[in-house]
Amino acid sequence: MTLRQTVSPPLKSERPEGRSFLLDLLKAIGCVLIVLHHQAFYGPMSDVVAVQWPALIDWLTDHGRLAVQVFLVCSGYLTAAGFSRSPPMDARRLLTLAGRRYLRLAMPLLAALSVTVLVTEAVRPVFDHPSLSAPPQWLQVMAHVFFLQHLLDMEALSAGVWYVAIDFQLYLLALGVMWGTALWLRWRPGWRAEPLRLQVIAVLTLLSLLRWNLNTDLDLYGVYFFGAYGMGWLAWRARQSRIPPKGWAILLGLGLLALWVDPRWRITTAWATAMLLAAAPSAWLQTAVVRSGWSTAVSQVARISYSVFVIHYAVILAVSAWITHAWPQSLAANAAGMALALGLSLVAGGGLHRWTEQKNQDWRHWFLWLAVFIASAALAMFRAGDALQA
Repeated sequence: MTLRQTVSPPLKSERPEGRSFLLDLLKAIGCVLIVLHHQAFYGPMSDVVAVQWPALIDWLTDHGRLAVQVFLVCSGYLTAAGFSRSPPMDARRLLTLAGRRYLRLAMPLLAALSVTVLVTEAVRPVFDHPSLSAPPQWLQVMAHVFFLQHLLDMEALSAGVWYVAIDFQLYLLALGVMWGTALWLRWRPGWRAEPLRLQVIAVLTLLSLLRWNLNTDLDLYGVYFFGAYGMGWLAWRARQSRIPPKGWAILLGLGLLALWVDPRWRITTAWATAMLLAAAPSAWLQTAVVRSGWSTAVSQVARISYSVFVIHYAVILAVSAWITHAWPQSLAANAAGMALALGLSLVAGGGLHRWTEQKNQDWRHWFLWLAVFIASAALAMFRAGDALQA
């Protein structure tokens, strides 16, 4: 079984002006869609529910993955905002920022994978289903540590792990743009930094939309997704322009050109999200003035969305194994199981967020979670070996 590349959540990024309600809302909706999409895609609870509600399950299976485009645009938007306040890029700063990004992504992932490999082996005896990955191997474990599993053509140990690697690649590309333009300005000091960066981002976005994104063989690489990421960057820049309609027109033209070349739902979704972020009233991008229970919940789900993404598959496996073993054909039990898996995923994501994202993200804590992951993988291998001997 190969865990398919489906969707992925937003990642923790710098914000231009504190918390933004519109960005939080997009992330929260996408977070819930991701969990439901993976339940619909992998089953087996959704297979029972589909008998009564086939249209709903089909929509979640086919279109729930479009949430990834929303997250890509939001990530590009926030990355552009964060870099706008950064000092000039040099090699040392590039390595520092790359290391920080890696730690931010890796610590929650290592913790979540530790749980996932153990849950997988625990449910395997009673849950014979294609969604279970094979017992881990040592080279496969180390490939996950450095986000290389798909590039090395190895099975993922959890759903959506590929996107963590894509996010890191996109961030490295953005760092490369910042560094490359800084080097160019040293040789040609008469150029202005921000217009030059914007031109490079626009060219990369255009190349991705019109060429790289049309080649599915490139979907393991960041360049395949740079069209959506770059539109997010351009959306932020449009908001900073003294003539915002000029930025809107550029985004409008990019989207129309990309869809004229090849109509794609994923690009339509990214384009619509970028236009929304570029043209939304300023009040939508501020923290909600009146803090209601609803807006607080949206903000909290958005805050923990990355942790929910990396841990939710383990929760789905555990709940699916229980429901399928106890009530394999019950519509009510399987529908309730899907709702339960969603709720428990949010709870588990909140706990993981506190234990990893809210802790100091340094190399000492990374070594701790690396050790936990290696120990969990070793235990899973030992259990799988005992099962084979039995």
